[in-house]
Amino acid sequence: MEIIDGKKISNQIKEEIKYEVQNIISKGDKPPHLAAVLVGEDGASLTYVGSKVSSCKQVGFKSTLVKLPENIKEIDLLSKIAELNDNKEIDGFIVQLPLPKHIDEEKILLAVNPNKDVDGFHPTNFGKMALNMKTFIPATPFGIMELLKRYKIETSGKNTVVIGRSNIVGRPISILMNLKGIPGDSTVTVVHSRTVNLESYTKNADIIISALGIPGFVKKEMVKKGVVIIDVGITRVKDNNSTRGYVIRGDVDFNSVKEKASYITPVPGGVGPMTIAMLLKNTLLSKSLLKNNY
Repeated sequence: MEIIDGKKISNQIKEEIKYEVQNIISKGDKPPHLAAVLVGEDGASLTYVGSKVSSCKQVGFKSTLVKLPENIKEIDLLSKIAELNDNKEIDGFIVQLPLPKHIDEEKILLAVNPNKDVDGFHPTNFGKMALNMKTFIPATPFGIMELLKRYKIETSGKNTVVIGRSNIVGRPISILMNLKGIPGDSTVTVVHSRTVNLESYTKNADIIISALGIPGFVKKEMVKKGVVIIDVGITRVKDNNSTRGYVIRGDVDFNSVKEKASYITPVPGGVGPMTIAMLLKNTLLSKSLLKNNY
């Protein structure tokens, strides 16, 4: 069993990006500029956006944090997005989710210029991804593909089971794993809350990618020997013994499943660190896209 170290790989990617940024600056160009829009004071979102800002500094990007009040009107948020779309100094930006309930997330994401949509959530980019065209890939699935690639994990012809069908992870990773290429060329099955006898699928899987959000859902009796486990779950579980009052748990019962796995991602330290690294990689791409369009 080998643990897939997302923290190590993400640091390697950041070093590669830092080198590219130095090359950009040496040619007299400005460094990439990433903006993040944060609505409200959600604790997890504040932490996540803070990590993005510090990662930008680490690789030499410029970053801007746009903090907006929880009670902002939808029309005012749309106006702010239009402003970011038109700002030639900003190469890419994200709108941190979730948004307050009075705001239509779909309407907001559709308002983002596809060439600045470094989260890869706009339908234009999602469609390009499905057609295997060069575009922004949602950061978490992008990170999973990069881990499989860098660990040289064979995916061609393998039976991959994706647990979960969200637009952020489950659906895009199922498409990516099925596309021609390395990694890819898998036979993919997507299972979810309505799947009958879900275990019959996971027991035959060569690769399991779980993005369900239920701590400890995947048990050792649900997998076969030699399986590759990619655990995307990040759930805060109350723990009075922790100084923070909670611990982070994945979808997989790590201690039991690792006995059977050939490769496995830990939580934390697996897929999580890759998400920010791939967001930075998307921002590099956005800079080149905008350079060609302005």
